[in-house]
Amino acid sequence: MNEIAPLVLAFSSLSLLTLGGGMAAFPELKNLTVDVHRWLTSSQLDYLYSAGQMAPGPNMMMIAAIGEWVGGLPGAVAAVVAFLAPAAALVFVAGRLWIRLEQWRWMTAIQRGLRAVAIGLLLAGCITFGRGAVNDWLTAVVAVVVFVIVLRTRVNPALLVAAGALAGVFAHLR
Repeated sequence: MNEIAPLVLAFSSLSLLTLGGGMAAFPELKNLTVDVHRWLTSSQLDYLYSAGQMAPGPNMMMIAAIGEWVGGLPGAVAAVVAFLAPAAALVFVAGRLWIRLEQWRWMTAIQRGLRAVAIGLLLAGCITFGRGAVNDWLTAVVAVVVFVIVLRTRVNPALLVAAGALAGVFAHLR
């Protein structure tokens, strides 16, 4: 069965939800890839998303891995193009309008509204991801400790990733 068309539809719609970053689209990404199309399990999506967070470059490029999983190399290409093209077109049009409408009295209100939407989408993504990723006492402790460290210090996040990986290794050795 050809899954390229559903991949294109799913990822082109997700493209427009990434206001605030990839985590903003995570609830709908999970809904489409796990619940609707059943391309992945929840834990597979969590793994791919986490790997995308750790890889260099844009974290949402993990959509190429989902596309490849579903439809091979053509699926990977279709998912990436479908994900990037709508947002790129929207940014191009909005950028040109933004300059023309810079003095428009509603611009400040629009900016404030978009910021609030971005925060709401981001929080929904974090909660959705957390429900799948925090599933025992160890993952809960690691999540809370990392959260506190990030808020109170300027420690390099790569060190926190390494520490979390080590905690997982040690927990599974016993």
